[in-house]
Amino acid sequence: MNITGIDLTPAGLAPLTPKAPATQGSGFGDLLTKAVEAVNRKGQESEALSTGLVTGQQSNIHETMIAMEESGIAFRMLAKVESKVIDAYKEVMRLQL
Repeated sequence: MNITGIDLTPAGLAPLTPKAPATQGSGFGDLLTKAVEAVNRKGQESEALSTGLVTGQQSNIHETMIAMEESGIAFRMLAKVESKVIDAYKEVMRLQL
C-alpha cells in the first residue's frame, strides 16, 4: 500500500518562491492563466471520473468524490482570488495622485 503526502499547494500549482528577475511572459497575467488552466483541468478530471462512475467504467467512488471535492475547492479559491484582484484594482483606482 502506497501512502502519499497531502499536496497543500492550491489547485495543483507550484508554491510561489522568489525568482530571478522576471522574463517576458512570466508576469501576473501568466500566473493567473496557469491558475485558471489548473482549475479547469481539475474540473475536467472530476467530470471524467464522475461520468465513468455513472456509466460503470469506474467503480472507485472514493477517488471520484475526492476529485470532485478538489475541483470544488480549487474553483472556490479561484473565485476568492478573483474577488481579491478586483478589490485591489478598485483600491488602486481610488488612490489620489
